[in-house]
Amino acid sequence: MQMNEMDFPGARPVDGYGPGFFRIGGEVFQGAVLSGEAGTCGWGGYDDAAPLLALAGRVDVLVVGTGVEIAHIPPVLRRDLEAAGIGVEVMNSPAACRTYNVLVAEGRRVALAALVV
Repeated sequence: MQMNEMDFPGARPVDGYGPGFFRIGGEVFQGAVLSGEAGTCGWGGYDDAAPLLALAGRVDVLVVGTGVEIAHIPPVLRRDLEAAGIGVEVMNSPAACRTYNVLVAEGRRVALAALVV
């Protein structure tokens, strides 16, 4: 098997995650996170829509990690994000982290909002 070095221009990759935390670009964040080209910070979950909506015009897709299990996000949140021109992809948090890393490596305009596992 051939291994290829991945380049992450601008955004930092998700290096790992576990119960209650994410490791992004070598830094550990406790709790839910929002990560993208502008950096990584804590996120207040579905009720904290403002930082997600602030991504309008800066990202094409927001990958939402729903925790251990895949679940629907609140319909109002999805509607508001899509109205702002942000595509929304929902999956469990482990899959969201992997998908985010691939999209970042491809140079896509993407952000990750993930609940802890």
